[in-house]
Amino acid sequence: EQAAFVVLELRLPRVALGLTVGAALGAAGALFQQLSRNPLGSPDIVGFNSGAATGALLVLLHGDPAYVAAGAAGGGLTTAVIVQLLARRGSFRGNRLILAGIAVGSLLASVNAYLLTRAALDHAQSAQLWLIGSLGSAERHQVTPALLGLGALLLAALPAVRRLDLLEMGDEAAGGLGVDAARTRVFVLLIAVGLSAVAVSAAGPIVFVALCAPQLARRLSRGTGTGLLPAAAMGALLLSASDLVAISLPTAGPLPVGVVTGALGGVYLAWLLGRGRRR
Repeated sequence: EQAAFVVLELRLPRVALGLTVGAALGAAGALFQQLSRNPLGSPDIVGFNSGAATGALLVLLHGDPAYVAAGAAGGGLTTAVIVQLLARRGSFRGNRLILAGIAVGSLLASVNAYLLTRAALDHAQSAQLWLIGSLGSAERHQVTPALLGLGALLLAALPAVRRLDLLEMGDEAAGGLGVDAARTRVFVLLIAVGLSAVAVSAAGPIVFVALCAPQLARRLSRGTGTGLLPAAAMGALLLSASDLVAISLPTAGPLPVGVVTGALGGVYLAWLLGRGRRR
């Protein structure tokens, strides 16, 4: 009975939620990078995760915790609209979207810090742990909604990804094949925001998985285009492996998985910088 409790009640929900959240982050990163045509176009870099975290934090500190997912989705969507308005000349391409997202994300990070200073001590402590990103409080009832949301969004994204890949030829050429460029970008953006909201509401704004997973999946599969499903699989693997490292390190207590993914992301960016210098 003790072994069954540890495996089925403690470890299995954590592993299942880690796989689901990692897949959502990997898929969201692939969509954002294909939209922006920039390898830095991930939810955490361009501010969408910060917006989702702000919405969820408002609900967590001043509302009903049962509506955290709705708050994360609303915050992420609002941030998406603001960033799009700031970057609309770039049509989601080039550095304009990245710069606008970084600016909005920095502003929202300050808002999140202010919200923490105005919260009660016990609420602020739990919210701070959540902002780092953690799977330590995973329970069975969290897995099913996250898994259903991930499945529905991936099914909606698959046909849209084919149209999105055609936009690489240019809007005019894709329009000649019957692709509405503006509608496709808006629809894909909504799906990417939804995937980010699924991940943030379940485990907090975990960083760097959405940035690294699409690039690593593309290098391993040597594929072209968005690579939605390989990126989702790589995201699930990265987050699960990071969580295993987090609970295995000989620290005073178990580390939040966001600490480990942040460290891995820093190593990944340093590797990219070194690789660019060698070229």
